[in-house]
Parts: sequence; C-alpha cells; structure tokens
Amino acid sequence: MTENSAVTDVSDAQEIGVPKLPLVAALIIAAGLLLLALGYWGAWLPHPAAGLNILGIDLPEYVKFVPEVTSGQIPIKREIFFYPLLSLAIGLILLGTIQRPALPRWLRTIGVLLAVPTALAMLPPAWTPALLRTPEFRLQVVYILFLLLAVLFSPLIHRYLSDWWRGAMFVLAGAIPFQALSAYNRLLPALEKLYQHPLESGVAYYLVAVGAISVGLGGALVLVSQWRQRTATKA
Repeated sequence: MTENSAVTDVSDAQEIGVPKLPLVAALIIAAGLLLLALGYWGAWLPHPAAGLNILGIDLPEYVKFVPEVTSGQIPIKREIFFYPLLSLAIGLILLGTIQRPALPRWLRTIGVLLAVPTALAMLPPAWTPALLRTPEFRLQVVYILFLLLAVLFSPLIHRYLSDWWRGAMFVLAGAIPFQALSAYNRLLPALEKLYQHPLESGVAYYLVAVGAISVGLGGALVLVSQWRQRTATKA
C-alpha cells in the first residue's frame, strides 16, 4: 500500500465515521423550520375557550382591533407578525436550493414548493384583487410576490447563489422572527386588559424562538463549512 492510498483510506474512514458539517447544518436548519411552522400555527396566547386562543398566524389581523394599537399608544406595525412566516418561506427556498450537502432533487423540489403555500398564508381572509391593491395590504403583497418569484427562479438560485451567501441569509432569516416576538411582548399588557387577568405566552411562542435560533445556528455552521472549504482549497 502506498503512502497516498493510506492517506486516502484514512480520509475516507473519517468521512464515513464523522457526519459532514454541511449535512449537520442542513438537519439543524430543517428542524428549525419545522419548529417555526409549528410555532406560527400554534397558540401564542392559549385559552381554555378555543375562541379566545390567539394563534401566531392570527396576529397580523387581530392586532388591528387592539385599541392601544389602533390609537398609536403601542406602536406596532401589523406586518411585523408576518416575519416568522417570511423567515420560514425564505428558509425553505434556501434549504431547497443549497449546494452542499447535495440533497436529492425530489427533496429539494418539495422544500421549495412548500414555500408557495407558506407565502400564500399571508393573504388576508376573504381577499379580493381590489382589496390587495389597497395601501393596508400592499406590503404583504410585496412579500408574497417576492417569495413566489424566488420559487420560480429557484433553479437559478441553486446554481448561482453560493452557500457562503446562503449561510449569511440563513443567519438573517433566523434573526427576523425575534422582531415579531418582541412586538408580541409589547402587546401583552394590552391583551391583559382585554382578558382582565395576567397572561402567559404559550408553548408555540417559544417554539418560534427556538426554531429561529436553530435556523440562525444552522446558517452559522454553513458559513463555517464554507470557510473550512476555502481554507482547505488554499492549502
């Protein structure tokens, strides 16, 4: 056995025995996206009466009817509660177009296509084309169109967007939901007035937080993986 073949065998054994960093990063990101979805469609404000539960997905519409928000006493823009959904959709597209690890095409396709219903979840209830052109809904329509275009051009994103930039965008996507979580905390005192008793955030609220952290952590690992790859290439 030559020296070169021995080194190759050792390298192969290490790759077999130790999970590759990009795969670990992808798994962490996938878990984070699942937690984001469970948290956003879960009850941020649970209540024994089902009609008084407030889901994360309800907040963009619900917040419009809170008196302190309507009066400007609590300055919250309703679109901020779309941020976990925006982060989820962006994360699905990025994960579905990632270059390393080389995921099966069918799995990447499913990931990207899941961003479509995620984006459409931003549509208001009982919407019409005329309603969507009003100033109130203009920003969320921009979000939806941006995400649908990203899905359409996902093959180009897969080919031309390097994982270095993809990792940075995962980190950003992980940071975005915390603005919605912070806004919800500012909203809680007004909700306590409406419910007339102290309130505690539901498990879903914390799932969003953990999911966002996981997406950001996975993005950081993608960046580390890219840095290691570049260092090894230069060496």
